[in-house]
Amino acid sequence: MPVGIEAWVTQIPPVTRAWLALSILTSLAVQCQLVTPLQLYFSFKAAFTNMQPWRALTTFLYFGSISLDFVFHMFFFMRYSRMLEESSFANRKADYFWMLFLSSLMLLALSPLVNLPFLSSPLAFVPIYLWSRRHPSTPISLFGLVTITAPYLPLALVGLAWMLNGTWRAAAGDLLGCAVGHVAWFVRDVWTREMVGGPTFLSEAPEVL
Repeated sequence: MPVGIEAWVTQIPPVTRAWLALSILTSLAVQCQLVTPLQLYFSFKAAFTNMQPWRALTTFLYFGSISLDFVFHMFFFMRYSRMLEESSFANRKADYFWMLFLSSLMLLALSPLVNLPFLSSPLAFVPIYLWSRRHPSTPISLFGLVTITAPYLPLALVGLAWMLNGTWRAAAGDLLGCAVGHVAWFVRDVWTREMVGGPTFLSEAPEVL
C-alpha cells in the first residue's frame, strides 16, 4: 500500500499527474543543464521550417527555472487542474485531455500575436479559469490575507504573477490563458446548453480517445 509522497502522487488524477510530472522533469533537466530553454521554446520557424516539432510540446511543459514563480505556478496549476479533473471531468479523462489539446492548439495559433516563446503558464490558466466559472459562489482565500469568490481568482492570480515578475509580459501570457479558458468554457457550458444540437467535437473527445 503506497504511503507518504507516493500515496499523494497516486491520488492525483491521471492527466494532471502526467502534466505535473513532465513539467517538473523539464525544469529539472534545464536546472541540471541537460537541455537549455533555447531547445524548448516554440516558434513556427523553429518547429516546422527547421523540423523541430517537439517544440510544440515542450513549450507547454517548461514553467521556468526552479524559483518562487515556478512554485507559485505549480501550486495553483496542480490544485485547480486536479479539482477540475476530479469534479467536472470525473471518469472522463479523455474529455479533459481533449479540452487541453484544443486549448493548446489555440494558444499555438495565437502565440505570434503576443510573442510568447513558452505557453505553459497560459495553458495552466485554462483549467483555473474553467473551474472558477463552474464554481461561481465558492469563496477563495488567497494566502489567508484576502477572500474572494471564484470568478475573480484568475484575475487575482494574474496580478500576483505581475507582482512576482515585475513585468507586464508575465501578465500578458496569463491573460491569454484566461481568454482561451473563456472560449473553452463557452464551448462546453454555454454553447452546448443554449444552442440546438448539444455537444459537438469541440466539447467532447472523439471516440478514438
